[in-house]
Amino acid sequence: MSFRFRHAICNEVYKGWDFRDACKSIRKAGYTGIEIAPFTLADDPSTITPERRRECVAIMADEGLEFVGLHWLMVAPNGLHVTTPDHALRARSWEHIRTSIDLCADLMQEGGVMIFGSPKQRTSVDGLSAKEATRNYVNGLRGVAKHAEMRGVTLLIEALPPTDTDVVTTLDEAAAWVKEIGSPAIQTMFDSHNAVMEAEPHATLVERHFPLIRHVHVNEMDGKHPSKGNYDFKPVLRALRDRNYSGWISMEAFDFTFGSEVIANESLRHMEAEVAAL
Repeated sequence: MSFRFRHAICNEVYKGWDFRDACKSIRKAGYTGIEIAPFTLADDPSTITPERRRECVAIMADEGLEFVGLHWLMVAPNGLHVTTPDHALRARSWEHIRTSIDLCADLMQEGGVMIFGSPKQRTSVDGLSAKEATRNYVNGLRGVAKHAEMRGVTLLIEALPPTDTDVVTTLDEAAAWVKEIGSPAIQTMFDSHNAVMEAEPHATLVERHFPLIRHVHVNEMDGKHPSKGNYDFKPVLRALRDRNYSGWISMEAFDFTFGSEVIANESLRHMEAEVAAL
């Protein structure tokens, strides 16, 4: 088969590891990309010095990995919220996104993405309706879009299930907001686990919104890593292959009890088998 997917892994699986050691293990497993959760680098990512950023870039290059982008954007520092009616807190939270754009740009070798999930930090609070919170979310994205364009970074609206948030809960909705914002720096992505409550087959959603999908997360429906459940990745992979998807297939797990290297290796072997079966 001539078509090849690019496989990456989200680095919080290696939380607590030395960054170089994690990169070595990731590359040894067979991945060519690393997606970084900023909280694994610092309690406040804005404090990561230029020297440390350059060091991370050098380590990734030395170990044969490409930097894919950032996710889990608002875990640290604590207390941020992008849709709150508290104007000062909301402004501070969007400034965090702006500085995270700079971090992504400083780390990237070529076109970094930022996956904007963060359900707790975008859900409606303090009497705000879901509609009002969503408007604050969209306005905030619109406000940072130009900066992202300037830095060559793409922010991706991640649809999350309604059990997690009331702000952007379907891929259809995410795509609609992308179109309304109208910036090349604001796009969307697909996550198998977070599509758990979508009404349509996942491959149908991917086909419909493919022009706006810039990234893909793979995991089982319960959040375990691929191979620990019965999710059939082939329909989505086939839809991506047939449209010559050029982005990353990035493994994100939420259950780390199996151990870093087991998760990394079992996931990639499973995804390789799914691709081979297309």
